[in-house]
Amino acid sequence: MIHAQAPTRLVAPSEPMVSLASAKQHLRVDHEEDDALITSMIEAATDHLDGWSGILGRCLVSQTWRQSLACRPAGRVLRLPFGAVSEAEITYYDPDDAPQTFAADGWELVEDARSSMIRLRDGASWPSLAKRADAMSVDMVAGYGAAEQVPHALRTAALLLVAHWYRNREAVNVGNITSALPLSVASLIAPYRRVGV
Repeated sequence: MIHAQAPTRLVAPSEPMVSLASAKQHLRVDHEEDDALITSMIEAATDHLDGWSGILGRCLVSQTWRQSLACRPAGRVLRLPFGAVSEAEITYYDPDDAPQTFAADGWELVEDARSSMIRLRDGASWPSLAKRADAMSVDMVAGYGAAEQVPHALRTAALLLVAHWYRNREAVNVGNITSALPLSVASLIAPYRRVGV
């Protein structure tokens, strides 16, 4: 069993998934009085969808995360917490507690339907590690790239969340059903939910 810590974000996205201008256009707001409110709702919509704690279980605009492990993987594959990982670096502490880098010629980055993975190349093995909670760490860049590269359905879902929260400051009751989110959001994001690990 691999004792992994929850991943930690090292570098946030360089830009929001949805700009204030596009949100205001969607809302048909042409004044600046609510800019701070709309910005906070964009951030809330992003938090709801994006990253380790987001309901999609994936990164949207590219960002850097660290996954730390207390011991080396038992098999030849280390499954990462996210899909769409474009870059990775593996560092570790050797048995003398000295920091080292696991050379990239010993492993490769691969992807399946569940997530990205680090897979050992033929003839390679995981390094020996010190006994510590962060004995091995993988720093990874995950996400679709820039904001305009995030699938349109996900950007639209974020805009719908912002519009819903802007117009309804609490849960909405339709008939006998109380809904915190519009059903169209669930439909838009459904194909992008990461399959459970």
